[in-house]
Amino acid sequence: MSIPPNKPRGVVIAGNWKMNLTLSETQKFWSAFSGGLQGTSAQSIHLYAPAVNLAWLAANAGKQITVGAQNAHGETHGAFTGELSAPLLKDVGVHHALVGHSERRHVFGETLELVQSRTLGLLKQGMSVLLCVGETRSEREAQATSKVLESQLASAMTEAIRPFLGKLMIAYEPVWAIGTGLTATPAQAEEAHQIVRRFVWNAFGMEAAAHMSVLYGGSVTPENIAELLKGPNVDGALVGGASLKAENFIKLARHAR
Repeated sequence: MSIPPNKPRGVVIAGNWKMNLTLSETQKFWSAFSGGLQGTSAQSIHLYAPAVNLAWLAANAGKQITVGAQNAHGETHGAFTGELSAPLLKDVGVHHALVGHSERRHVFGETLELVQSRTLGLLKQGMSVLLCVGETRSEREAQATSKVLESQLASAMTEAIRPFLGKLMIAYEPVWAIGTGLTATPAQAEEAHQIVRRFVWNAFGMEAAAHMSVLYGGSVTPENIAELLKGPNVDGALVGGASLKAENFIKLARHAR
C-alpha cells in the first residue's frame, strides 16, 4: 500500500516518563531541556508525565510542548478511585492522554473493552488521544502480529470515533521491545506501521490514513531513531527511558524539526 505523496504529517517525538521524576526533578529537567526546543512547535514534542507533575508542566511548559496524562478514564466523574477524567485534566491545562499502553494492558489487565471506552469517552470530551497497540514476543513468534494489531485497532477505533479522527494518533509499541533493550528493526517497524496505516485506510478512507500520525515505541534511543524514522509510515517515536534525561531527549527532539 502506498501513501499519497506530500502527506501532511510531521514528526512527533513523545516522551513517556512512566512512574519516574518527582516534581523537583521535573523542574530540573525542564530547565535543562527547554533551551533545546528551537525550531520545534508545541505539537512536535509531547511529554506524558506522572499525574503529580501535570499541572506544573502545563503551566510552565504548555506553550512550548504538548503535555499529556499517561492514563485517563472515559467517564467525566464517578466512583473510580485513582482515575483521572477529562474535566480534571482540562482544568489544569492538559488536553492529551495516552490510552492502551502495553503496561496498562498487560500489567494492570485493561481489556479491549476498557481501552475502547477510554478512547471514545475521552475523544467525545474534546481530549486528544495517543492510542497504543502492539504484540507480545510470543504473538510475533507465532506470526500473529497483523492479527493482534488489527484486533486492538478494530476494538478501539469503532465507527463512532470517525468525527474525532483529527484528535487521534496511534503508537505501535512491540511489547517485546519495551524496556528490554530490544528494538524492532527499521524493516519490522515499517511493516507494522503499514499494517496500522492499512487498517485506518480500510476503515476510514485514504485521507484519514494519510493524515494519521503513527509513532514507533520500543527502546528508542538517540542512536537508533534516525534509522527508524526512515520508514515512510513511521511518523515519530514514543520514547520511554531515553526521555528521562534532558540531554538524551534533546537529541531525540531535534528530529521533530
